[in-house]
Amino acid sequence: MDGVDTYWIWLIAGLALALLEMLVPGVYLIWLAMAALATAVLAFVSAPSLAMQVIAWVSLSMIFAYSAKRWLRDRPIVSSDPLLNNRAGRLVGEIALVTQAIESGAGRVKVGDSEWIARGADAAAGTRVRITGSRGAELLVEPVALLGGEGAAEA
Repeated sequence: MDGVDTYWIWLIAGLALALLEMLVPGVYLIWLAMAALATAVLAFVSAPSLAMQVIAWVSLSMIFAYSAKRWLRDRPIVSSDPLLNNRAGRLVGEIALVTQAIESGAGRVKVGDSEWIARGADAAAGTRVRITGSRGAELLVEPVALLGGEGAAEA
């Protein structure tokens, strides 16, 4: 290239990709940025042809991406709140009010300010149930035993 060494182009491309990584959700541009920066070092040290630089960049991009995938597969990032995006999972253990009788194993319950489809033992409307789990957008429920040992029906 006239007047501009190719390592400067690779360096700018690598820094631009790293900057885009901070703006775009996901973790994929960083591997391309690292490959571009490594190609800049290669171009500075040995000055290969442009075709060899592009081949090096593509090869290093694939190596970095697949290495990162394997690294993260073997060492997963453990969340401090694994139910963060699992709204139904967060409701396990809560008490809900049956709004539409659970008949033949299906009905509706109210938890907080929202209603959910519920699956579980038959229960009349107004009965309190405990959420034991979820299956997709459906809550799995069971009747709540009160002090007297019976399920409560509210008027």
